[in-house]
Amino acid sequence: MKICTHCKFNFVAPDWICPWCGFMPCQIGGFTSLAPDIARGEGGYSPEAFKELVVLEADNFWFRARNRLIIWSFKKYLPHLQRYLEIGCGTGYVLRGVAQSFPNAKLTGSELFSAGLPFAATRVPQMELLQMDARHIQYVDEFDAIGAFDVLEHIEEDEQVLQSMWLALRPGGAIAISVPQHRWLWSAADTHACHVRRYQTRELCTKVQRAGFTVVFETSFVSLLIPAMLVSRLCKQKTLGAKIVFSELRLPTWLNELFEAVMELERQLIKWGARLPVGGSRLLIATKPVN
Repeated sequence: MKICTHCKFNFVAPDWICPWCGFMPCQIGGFTSLAPDIARGEGGYSPEAFKELVVLEADNFWFRARNRLIIWSFKKYLPHLQRYLEIGCGTGYVLRGVAQSFPNAKLTGSELFSAGLPFAATRVPQMELLQMDARHIQYVDEFDAIGAFDVLEHIEEDEQVLQSMWLALRPGGAIAISVPQHRWLWSAADTHACHVRRYQTRELCTKVQRAGFTVVFETSFVSLLIPAMLVSRLCKQKTLGAKIVFSELRLPTWLNELFEAVMELERQLIKWGARLPVGGSRLLIATKPVN
């Protein structure tokens, strides 16, 4: 069910016009906006980053390897995916992978900053895309899976997001989350990416369990590349602005291919049952109990 942003009435309808109070959310750039006051990218975030990302994602080792790990985990733990929401969908890179792997599922993508939605619409046409604040997901008992990939680290109120995901999820449904990990890896790249935290090893699990979920899968990844991460960040501490973030993504072809091969080895280890305790990122899947 949807939740009216004006009167909070719960309803089922193909559009966002509330049958109780008649309120209809505004449109920004052709997309329904459920949190228009923060759609433009306040708080130091640069919507221009989407233009950079859409060019870099398709060929960069990290995005490609992360997508393969996410899709593998979906097929293993969410094989019957039917109704899916991704919060912070950005340019739609992960959404496209989910759509290709689950062609019969009904997918919805949401993004706080409306500047990212046109890129997502190009990648995943004919999919519902919304501008929405993840702290206030305007659904209840709607989805059988909700994803948030490298989103929570941008939000001070991450536990509020988890509670909002809980309410929007059907009993028996699942959440899938990835976050950057280890405070000792904090660098200028995190600052300029507008991160508010890197998670400690057990921190995400603890917060997810506190929200009422049961963790069914958890592992670190980008583990074998930690030395390369440390070297890169030590060498680029003086790089200014967003350049430090994107400079880590712009690699010589041979190095990009080498790093992708290393992360594919990690994925195979995880597929065979290894759970890596240390790594630049963490992936977790947790379920909402039926009762």
